[in-house]
Amino acid sequence: MTDAQPLAAERRARLNRLALGLAWATVAYNAVEATLALWAGAAAGSLALVSFGGDSVVECLSALMIIWQFRGDVPEERERAALKGIAVAFFALAAYVVFDAVQFFVTGADAEASVVGIALAATSLVVMPVLTVAKRRIGRELGSATVTADSVQTLLCTYLSAVLLVGLLLDATLGWSWADPLAALVVAGVALSEGREAWRGEDEG
Repeated sequence: MTDAQPLAAERRARLNRLALGLAWATVAYNAVEATLALWAGAAAGSLALVSFGGDSVVECLSALMIIWQFRGDVPEERERAALKGIAVAFFALAAYVVFDAVQFFVTGADAEASVVGIALAATSLVVMPVLTVAKRRIGRELGSATVTADSVQTLLCTYLSAVLLVGLLLDATLGWSWADPLAALVVAGVALSEGREAWRGEDEG
């Protein structure tokens, strides 16, 4: 959604700096998240945790596109290319989750309970919504399709955090190891849809 009135230059510059700061915060958090998830996933033999680590890498890529855009002198001139990059990140996320879910069902892997994984998913379930709301507000005020799309990417990370947490808890308590990849497929469908919207974003009002 674009602004009803043009933003003052000072306000726009401040929002650009905030968007850049949020993107750097996203990269920093997701770098730590990816490292912990991949390590915990390998230790527990958890495809869900490994997939979550892959999602964190994709989230970093999306945020890096925002950083690239807003480090330019005129961010608006880089919006189309950045939006395409974010769309590719959505597609990569969808493909990664589908691949991981199919691999799970084919191999029938049964992961061990992971306390680190549960704690990580719970932490992300708190952090990601805060980042989502902040990015969405800035994106709407700037009229920036890229920042708005990145907020959706972060929202999907929130959904995946919830899916991971529920899946790990169900697996640890009831042995329902199939619950997580099944729910993750739904998230993959949403990511694919949002990727299409981002790809076409530059053509929308």
